[in-house]
Amino acid sequence: MNILVTGIAGFIGNAVAAKLLERGDKVIGLDNMNSYYSVELKEARLRRICLNPDSPDSRIYRIDICDKQKLTEIFQSDKIDAVVHLAAQAGVRYSLENPQAYIDSNITGTLNIFECCKDFGVKRIVFASSSSVYGDNAKIPFSTEDRTDSPVSLYAATKKSCELMAHTYSHLFGLNIIGLRYFTVYGPWGRPDMAPMLFAKNILEGKPIKVFNNGNMKRDFTYIDDIVNGTIAVLDNCNDGIFNIGRGEPVDLMRFIEILEQELGKKAIKEFLPMQAGDVPITWADTSALEKATGYHPKISLETGIKNFAKWYLEFSHN
Repeated sequence: MNILVTGIAGFIGNAVAAKLLERGDKVIGLDNMNSYYSVELKEARLRRICLNPDSPDSRIYRIDICDKQKLTEIFQSDKIDAVVHLAAQAGVRYSLENPQAYIDSNITGTLNIFECCKDFGVKRIVFASSSSVYGDNAKIPFSTEDRTDSPVSLYAATKKSCELMAHTYSHLFGLNIIGLRYFTVYGPWGRPDMAPMLFAKNILEGKPIKVFNNGNMKRDFTYIDDIVNGTIAVLDNCNDGIFNIGRGEPVDLMRFIEILEQELGKKAIKEFLPMQAGDVPITWADTSALEKATGYHPKISLETGIKNFAKWYLEFSHN
């Protein structure tokens, strides 16, 4: 297939694109290469998948999905069979500082993608939602049957808005749109604003790591390879709906730190802090719907995942 991947220089988008290319699909990539975090890391990810802008099998456009005119031109020039829409302004905490970036990228940008798919007859779309839509839901594990109308961050509110728009475009225009609520993705080539890389960097530099809610946090850490396999399984097998995609096994944050210390060979200096605004104490995915629809089953244990991440980080940080 000819598959458009938005956010191709991002953590998940880049890994999905690599897997699609590996199995023989043509990939058309979009990314605005913004400076929310290291552009150097994003460029390194693009080099990793070796997309040649002159190759007939793949190309990258460095554009913003908020630019409707340029986006339309790409849909006109490239025969697109399906879209994996992963471009977004990420991060719960940054949404407190720069809310407009989230409205622009996550809502306006997603609207533009849906509009172009409608106008150019692209029926199959997989897009990134987030476990953040569950807010501080007291019922665990989080099920797609649970209410998600009480977000506790603007980031979560924009992701819920994307789900609502997806339902509308599916209903009105017959688009096959599938949303994935990702749960705490980690692994090699991850985001520098997320805990694994923040922790690894400070541990190795002998600086304190910030441990929020005094360490009383649980996260459904999900390894990138499992996320990629689940995303592509949905692309291949599903026609609509919203699915959780996680490991389905919440882990104490302190246990995560302990394993990371072991793999880096150095103890962390811990700075215990209260809960941050917009954060939640636990995430836990009920993935039964995804398992039933695709046979999804995560394979990488936390111990193996952190080992792989630490090995990559030690190599990457010394290059």
